[in-house]
Amino acid sequence: MDTREVKLSGHIIDSLTLPKTLDLIMDMGGDFEILDVNVGKHKKDISHAKIRVIGDNESHLGEILDELSEIGAVISEIKEIELVPSKKDKTLPDDFYSTTNHPTSVRYDGKWIEVEDIEMDCMIVIDPESKRALCKPIGRIKDGDLVAVGREGIKVEPPERPRGKKGVFEFMSSEASSEKPVRSIVKNIASEIREIKKRNGKIAIVAGPAIVHTGSAPILARMIREGIIDVLFAGNALATHDIENDLYGTSLGICTRSGEAVVRGHRHHIYAINEINKAGSIKEAVEKGVLKSGILYECIKNDAPFVLAGSIRDDGPLPDVITDVIEAQDEMRKYAQDVDMVIMIATMLHSIAVGNILPSYVKSICVDINPATVTKLADRGSAQVVGVVTDVGAFLPILYESLEGLDCIKD
Repeated sequence: MDTREVKLSGHIIDSLTLPKTLDLIMDMGGDFEILDVNVGKHKKDISHAKIRVIGDNESHLGEILDELSEIGAVISEIKEIELVPSKKDKTLPDDFYSTTNHPTSVRYDGKWIEVEDIEMDCMIVIDPESKRALCKPIGRIKDGDLVAVGREGIKVEPPERPRGKKGVFEFMSSEASSEKPVRSIVKNIASEIREIKKRNGKIAIVAGPAIVHTGSAPILARMIREGIIDVLFAGNALATHDIENDLYGTSLGICTRSGEAVVRGHRHHIYAINEINKAGSIKEAVEKGVLKSGILYECIKNDAPFVLAGSIRDDGPLPDVITDVIEAQDEMRKYAQDVDMVIMIATMLHSIAVGNILPSYVKSICVDINPATVTKLADRGSAQVVGVVTDVGAFLPILYESLEGLDCIKD
């Protein structure tokens, strides 16, 4: 038998961290002994627990400790992080540590230092000169990088459920259901947006083409113009149909006002791409007066950054679309760590991609008519996402209506 002591601290009762810890140990075939429990008696008090974890052997114990670290358990005996140099680019040493999306610190050179730009499924690399801990995806690992291995000297701090009345974001595990009262949830989201904007925070949107198809593009364009939305992540489809809507009044050849098919309208999205290609880019199309309204138009006019990430099924694509997926990820990373909220609307793959690079403390909403989209996000590790199962055409109007009178809105 091999044993190690672990510590839990925080609102471990309210957040169910303590029972989760014990369940996890037993589910993995281990055993435990509770050495000490100190429960906070007031709302602001935190609780502590010390547990001896027992495994069949060193390997089995290590597997249990790996899982426990993801829910915030810390090994009692403080040791320095173990580092092994990579032997070639894009290659990791054995037993490398794979990150969660929770705030993480490492013990290096006698101090706890925060891992910068944390996201899930990455590696921790130490820069010995600056003594910084960096979060790197495997594709950015270089020969000689000092990569964290094992589990010693690593501390993870998952979000906790606060005591008292819970809000829409306070209980992180929100199940997707069409039975939830959409209007009240949207009003709570609007309240969070107000709080974020009061402190000059930033909000990003991950937008699918259904926003245009359902006739909600003018509302999103207005939200960008009025400073409610600061960053746009999307693909070729959203941009193309938004531009098609401005140039021809259609989306996928369907009139966005009447909902009726337009003769030869199925060609309009190709016409739209061609017009932007002739102008040179979306920005040049705006400057030349070719593009006069819409979501991308407002991004250009209001200096709101946007990242358009391509896919295998893209027509064209537009000249602004980044077709190298790794390059697109890096471009999104420039903004993902700097936002306070992300609203993901009707785009499963782009939502999962953005969810993978977000820290767990970023408030996130996923809106889709299909509950599976929200479920997949949670299954991929984005447990902080609040799911709203509803039609996109209903969500944005209610949200904008709930934001009426917001102080940040530009004249």
